[in-house]
Amino acid sequence: MPTTGSRSSYRQFNDDDYYDDEGNGQSQDSFDEAEEVLVHVESNGNVTREDNMTINSPPMRFSKTCVKNVFTVLLIFIYLLLTAVAIFLAYQTISDFLNKLSQPVMSVNYKEVDSFSPPGIALFPDNAELLSCKHHYHHYIPPLVDPGTPHERDCEFTEVTYFGPFSAQKKKRAVVVRGPSDVKNKELIFMQFSQNETHEDFSAISYMLFAKFSDLIESTNKSDFMRDCERNYSMWTFSGGFRTWVKMSLVKTSGRNNEAIEFRQESGVVKFNDKRQESEQTVQLFFVVFEWRDPYMQEIQLIVTANPWSSVGILCAVFMALFKAANFAKLTIMWIVKMRKRHLKHKTRELNPIS
Repeated sequence: MPTTGSRSSYRQFNDDDYYDDEGNGQSQDSFDEAEEVLVHVESNGNVTREDNMTINSPPMRFSKTCVKNVFTVLLIFIYLLLTAVAIFLAYQTISDFLNKLSQPVMSVNYKEVDSFSPPGIALFPDNAELLSCKHHYHHYIPPLVDPGTPHERDCEFTEVTYFGPFSAQKKKRAVVVRGPSDVKNKELIFMQFSQNETHEDFSAISYMLFAKFSDLIESTNKSDFMRDCERNYSMWTFSGGFRTWVKMSLVKTSGRNNEAIEFRQESGVVKFNDKRQESEQTVQLFFVVFEWRDPYMQEIQLIVTANPWSSVGILCAVFMALFKAANFAKLTIMWIVKMRKRHLKHKTRELNPIS
């Protein structure tokens, strides 16, 4: 009967097209097309030319395939963008780490003390003579008595001669005074120098501050110690005919491997009203006062803010993202190739006439 033959033909068509080369089932569209052919054959009893053209015509799935392709390309573009962002983030993380490693930040702390270790005050009077050196408290300096004449000295000081570190030919003489230490009672040291008439255009006395006076006393070679101090510390000056008030502050800087100590100072100058006789004024006078500015010691610490563990964590996350993106791209390409082959094979099978 025609119906039995048609059913056997449909069964043969269904068995041949249901499984592809990999053993996977065909899509629902193939079943729908086969059912339409079966109904048309059962109703008419034979296959017409129109039915043959319907069977041989390719399915109208252009819009669905286009959407799938666009979606796949969009996914690949998104993951390529994420990969570029991950690479830039890795580069930025490494750059920031190297920058922070080479440029540590400063942490400043202020420590309040009642007294400092007595600093060393090295003065270089050349031809000038130290007339007086006295300790006073609470900013009180008594009026001058017979300025220009020697007075009693209650300061601890020592003289050192040495050859300078920058001019080995020149011998230098330094008068090193034990500096003030009692900050609470505002201890100060008042010194007076005199110098006979000189042929120089300008007259001044240079001085230098170093951390501890005891370091000089305990050193085995005072000349070498003073030479090293002059190489490492700054030099200042005060002029004749004025009283120079020097207020010191101590700064400790802790680096990666060593610790440095330096002095910062504020100075004020007051003119000396010379009341001596005109014949005595040929001898020039120098006055200088040394005092601590405040009871605070400034401590500066160099801190490297670059954290290697956080940078390593960020880089691990970035590399994991790159690995996932590469794996996804590989799977996507394999899936596209597989679907393309399956589509071409299915299209070829549909174009062949049903026998």
